[in-house]
Amino acid sequence: MYRKGEVAYRPLPLPDRVQMPPQESLAAAERFRDYMRKRHSVRHYAADPVPEAVIRTCIAAAGTAPSGANHQPWHFAAIADGAMKARIREAAEEEERAFYSGGAGDEWLAALEPIGTGVAKPHLTDAPWLIVVFAQRWGETEDGTRYKNYYVPESVGIATGLLIAAIHHAGLVCLEHTPNPMKFLPAMCGRPASEKAVMILPVGYPAADATVPEVAKRKKPLEEIMTVFG
Repeated sequence: MYRKGEVAYRPLPLPDRVQMPPQESLAAAERFRDYMRKRHSVRHYAADPVPEAVIRTCIAAAGTAPSGANHQPWHFAAIADGAMKARIREAAEEEERAFYSGGAGDEWLAALEPIGTGVAKPHLTDAPWLIVVFAQRWGETEDGTRYKNYYVPESVGIATGLLIAAIHHAGLVCLEHTPNPMKFLPAMCGRPASEKAVMILPVGYPAADATVPEVAKRKKPLEEIMTVFG
């Protein structure tokens, strides 16, 4: 975390070691791979409440992510208030109406067809929690001096990935919802001008009749997403 005047490098012995023998490492990697294959983006939520402590712990896990110059340029707004969720849904659906009525090109709409999305976003009010992910474009020191953040999209993307994994690990589901534009969110969440909303994650338990698009289970084989240079 950046602090004004801290410019010296001070090495610290590696605090934690999780190294394991190769066979144990492979087994652990395989277990994690198989568990992450059970993660699904869900649009249908049960009414069951989720304790705030669970959400806090998931966000704390996201906060351990690496970032450019360790500036940690992210903020997570966790929302359980029903009236606030309703306002977010109303504003998001207004943006979606513009998107589906001409804002998106035919190719984009065709690509979304197998996913089954539309203007209505009931998950924004059905889910017990919304987590709004903000990217901090610049920071300020305690005395108000502005400083530059580095690799902001990359850093926030890594932290969001950790958050999604933590939510799954906690036995919950979420949906990566990105209304575009999302200019209404910073003011609604009381965030400064330096921050830009990049995603809304509805979080909760899946409804008993929850479904996912069949196409969502089609993942590229490893041979298409990996090249090895031995």
